[in-house]
Amino acid sequence: MKSSHRFAFLCIILLAFNITAAAQHNSAGSIAVLPFSVNGVDPVSVQTAESILRLEIGKISSYDLISEKRIKEVTGDSACGEEECAAKIGKRLGASFVVGVGLSALGDKIIVQYFMTDVSSGKNILIDQTTSAGVEDLETVMKRIAASISENRPINSTAEVGNIMKKESATPLRRSSRKNIGLSFGYLYPQGGYDNDDRSFVADLHLDYEMEEFAVGMLLGIRKGFAMNVYSEYLFSKTDICPYLGGSFGFHWVTHSSSFVVYSPYGTYSEKKKTDGFELGLNTGVRLFHTYNFQVVFNLEFIYTLNSYDDTAIVFTIGIL
Repeated sequence: MKSSHRFAFLCIILLAFNITAAAQHNSAGSIAVLPFSVNGVDPVSVQTAESILRLEIGKISSYDLISEKRIKEVTGDSACGEEECAAKIGKRLGASFVVGVGLSALGDKIIVQYFMTDVSSGKNILIDQTTSAGVEDLETVMKRIAASISENRPINSTAEVGNIMKKESATPLRRSSRKNIGLSFGYLYPQGGYDNDDRSFVADLHLDYEMEEFAVGMLLGIRKGFAMNVYSEYLFSKTDICPYLGGSFGFHWVTHSSSFVVYSPYGTYSEKKKTDGFELGLNTGVRLFHTYNFQVVFNLEFIYTLNSYDDTAIVFTIGIL
């Protein structure tokens, strides 16, 4: 069928996207994290926050991190909040980039401002700020700043499942790891069996539990009959555009126009054909708005039912979790 060729091509495109989606680009060079500029925050919390930021930058980026001891030899623990002094310190350290962070208490909140200076040009290439709900939230904030610096993009665009700041989870579109329920609609395109029918309408109910790297759940579907499958999916990204690849196993009661067939090698008799059976599936797709409390899902699936008809099909659906 022509439709099967189109969907096979779409499947190849989605699989290629999944393979490449996890790749990230980080600029090389040496980087120095200067002592924090502090106003009204206790020293122990500041020291811990500095340590977390340095650790995260060293862990997730390809920058060569200049040692804290070497930085203190040059700065003497004095803070720097401007690009001019940051560039000077960077030159003395032989660094390619310099990061400066300021913490200022505001009631129970902590205002966090940071910048990243390119030492060769003496100009800031990144400057941003965010709000920590308190000292307990500083760990998450430092991880997000490290991602912002490593990827050279604003902190609001670095949201990931499992790494959401308290001020973000307080918004109406609450971001968190969660249980999902959703509906999806689309078409089933027979590839074999199914009485050689053309496409048929599909409606699926998803009961889904999502973890940081995997999603597992149950599907109840109207798919030229009734299907009940359990599935597992590997999530390639923690950001708002999340490709995935997975598989399913379950049972499918397939509707056929006739469940009887006549055989006559030595005579004529009838035999009832089995229309239901266990079902295996492979699927791929994309979850959009992945860090929010709703997701738009584009799913492409190949299913094979172990019945007398060997029913096989491609299913394409669009839905919301």
